[in-house]
Amino acid sequence: MAFDYDLFVIGGGSGGVRAARIASAEGGAKVGLAEEYRMGGTCVIRGCVPKKLMVFASGYPSLVEDARAYGWDVTQGGFDWTVFRGKLDAELIRLEAAYRGTLTRAGVTIHDARAVVVDAHTVELSSGARFTAKHILIATGARPFVPEVPGAELAITSNEVFQWKALPRRVLVVGGGYIASEFACILNGLGVDVTQYYRGAQILRGFDDEARGHVAEAMRASGVAIHCGTDVMAMERVADGIQVTATDGHDRCFDAVLYATGRVPNSGGLGLEALGVKLGRQGQVVVDDYSQTAVPSIYAVGDVTDRLNLTPVAIREGQAFAETVFKGKPTTADHELVASAVFTQPELGSVGLSEEAAREAEPIEVYCASFRPMQTLFAGREDRVLMKLIVSQASRKVLGCHIVAPNAGEMIQLAAIAIKMGATKEDFDRTVAVHPTMSEELVTMKTPVRKA
Repeated sequence: MAFDYDLFVIGGGSGGVRAARIASAEGGAKVGLAEEYRMGGTCVIRGCVPKKLMVFASGYPSLVEDARAYGWDVTQGGFDWTVFRGKLDAELIRLEAAYRGTLTRAGVTIHDARAVVVDAHTVELSSGARFTAKHILIATGARPFVPEVPGAELAITSNEVFQWKALPRRVLVVGGGYIASEFACILNGLGVDVTQYYRGAQILRGFDDEARGHVAEAMRASGVAIHCGTDVMAMERVADGIQVTATDGHDRCFDAVLYATGRVPNSGGLGLEALGVKLGRQGQVVVDDYSQTAVPSIYAVGDVTDRLNLTPVAIREGQAFAETVFKGKPTTADHELVASAVFTQPELGSVGLSEEAAREAEPIEVYCASFRPMQTLFAGREDRVLMKLIVSQASRKVLGCHIVAPNAGEMIQLAAIAIKMGATKEDFDRTVAVHPTMSEELVTMKTPVRKA
């Protein structure tokens, strides 16, 4: 059978774009790609990139304060959200154009339309056009959701934050994951009065307990009102804003309520289940190690599979798919020892096992240091950083590294290389410290603080 395309990709995010580019430019495939919104996906358009730019913007007030402590005659004016929004929009337009250019140069045909799967080898666009393909790749990502509570229509998600015409004065952030905690810090840094509700006992579930406790303490010290064990019961529009009734028995009023309570895969309405593609309980597309679904011609990568929802992982999955199917090199994406960073203030960088997970697996040693860093100590701030290593007693391998500090994301990337290579505690000990730095503590901690 002759097909219109060798590969048709549904979704123009990081995973889908990488797969399309490699299959076309390096695999010699004829590739089509459909994207119904903007090229670049969640990360580029309404996630990692704009969020990180907001992180940068929110950090300048503390830098101005520190500058004064260091002798600079500087004054802090107000933050102009409209100026920032204009530059942010321009940057996203530039990035989307770059993604389009990359695909076009690779020979990929772009369709600006929604696509659904008609059968194992056919897709239909919202324009009515139909195309056949030998292989179909689902790369539609995930989306935030708002739980069903009275007044839920009054809430927004992280998607809408970047479209605000003006910054609200009082914001409630609902959720305790990294997205919720990041936006709580961002908005607080931009001068917004921020309250955060989380129904669990501590924010940043899944990360090392000591590290996430350190972040929570720092957030509270900076002015974020964190209420754990608290959830929203109802929301109502009132004259002064949005009145929120909470499970802690209090009614509070806000100008905006931002929900960041998780994301769900964008698998609905694609026609997958009718074809025999298996979906999990949360709607995730079930795939094997090679990203293949129960229908042999249909594959899926990225957040829609809900394996490890990070942009670099989606890119690796897209690359592995193209290597396997179009370059004849069976390749699986490695999901082990993937480092991550939470861009709170201070940042949290993590790779490997938490102390809690490691001690359930085997006997461990814990090396930990908490101290006031030189830069802010001189400025008179009470900030503290945390450096933590989890070490196997048997093999001496470093099983996990957790850093809470400014630029922890930059530091954990480098630590992750050593840990991925199987570095032992003695390898760290043999490394000469770079002084004076915060990260030198990673190689100068000689005595465990505890064993488990």
